[in-house]
Amino acid sequence: MKRPYRVVVAKPGLDGHDRGARVIARALREAGFEVIYTGLHQTPEQIAETSVQEDADAVGLSILSGAHMTLFPRIVDELRARGATDALIFAGGIIPDADIEALGRIGVSRVFTPGAPLGEITGWLEATLDAREPAEEGQEKDRQKVNPGG
Repeated sequence: MKRPYRVVVAKPGLDGHDRGARVIARALREAGFEVIYTGLHQTPEQIAETSVQEDADAVGLSILSGAHMTLFPRIVDELRARGATDALIFAGGIIPDADIEALGRIGVSRVFTPGAPLGEITGWLEATLDAREPAEEGQEKDRQKVNPGG
């Protein structure tokens, strides 16, 4: 991991089951991420505001209620309205395959369904965030030496 990334884990809407979100939050912490868990019953506005205040690199949304097609677009809109367009959004929970592509079109980068291995989630998040980081100065110089012509 290039640096400790900040991840907001949120439970939008009236969904009252947070065991999965807590398991993910713990796995992310153990993998070296800084995790801010918002707790239950968060509005899209609260999630976006927390993400901005915490300068989150990523926002993980957990939902079991079936309201993902209503709540996730609102969260994305709220993040954009606050200028948090660079936050990586990922999700997990009970989300039908038919909805995963639609969520991708609105800006949800990845959806993990029940049973996804924790290592797959933490590995994907680390690799995706690392890939977004600018090259370190020393690495850039090394690349120039290997390929001086461009």
